[in-house]
Amino acid sequence: MEIFPDGASRMWAVTPGKRSVNIGKWKKLRAGDPVTFYGNKQLYAASHIALLFQNSDLAERLWGRDEDGQTWEYMFALAEHRTISVPIEEVREVLGWSATASVMGITVVRGLEAIDLADLINLEPSTALADDSSPAETKSRRSSAAPDGPTDGTRVANWRREHSALKRRLVELAADRCALCGRSLPAEFLVGAHIKKRWRCSDEERKDFDNIGMLACVLGCDSLFERGYIGVGSGGELLISNAVTASTEVEKHVTDHLRGRTTHWWKESREPYFAWHRDHVFQDLADDIHT
Repeated sequence: MEIFPDGASRMWAVTPGKRSVNIGKWKKLRAGDPVTFYGNKQLYAASHIALLFQNSDLAERLWGRDEDGQTWEYMFALAEHRTISVPIEEVREVLGWSATASVMGITVVRGLEAIDLADLINLEPSTALADDSSPAETKSRRSSAAPDGPTDGTRVANWRREHSALKRRLVELAADRCALCGRSLPAEFLVGAHIKKRWRCSDEERKDFDNIGMLACVLGCDSLFERGYIGVGSGGELLISNAVTASTEVEKHVTDHLRGRTTHWWKESREPYFAWHRDHVFQDLADDIHT
């Protein structure tokens, strides 16, 4: 696989930090790890690490040095970058942080916390970039059956297998169509989204591959559903929140692609999950649209 077919990459980096505190954190990272970016009290972007390297000369040419004479030499290249919008309040709830906790500098989250955070933002594992896959794990990715045993564990590989299998099953059921806007798109523009947030699901619900998820496009539908700007009614009609009127561009996107639609993905066995989303995520209703 060619990671950067156009010859360009997004880059990010850190300085060694005071008493070299950032070096140990940077060394914990691996190719394929998800990474998010924080500012203005929200996670605003998500990517995967494609490559890690140290190069002080390159860093100095790109960014110079800070007031302490350090440069951003601990570098990583990014792939599969997308915009998100997740308030810090939701991050605190999912990770069990205090009401005043925030993201300070480079923060490495591992284990179950990493799984829960990835679930929160619908960030799929990048099996193409990962460098720690065993042959057994590679073979297991070919199956779309729900994995045996608990879906949570201390190894991120368990989460990778579950999410990869869910996406494959959704592709088998829905081909290449977004469940919300109905557009047929290449696989890289579709994510396997949980209708009911995964961290709120029981273990059995997480394994209900035929009903718990849907394919949602990253061209807007995934984020709109996650943020509660759109929902799905008890008969499959798309529900539009009055929150979309806060942005002219968001409202235009909804009008052009979603308003008046009924999703092909709704059926009675999925209704409990859509109902959970209406009760817990969907924002104040402005229009209850039926076709």
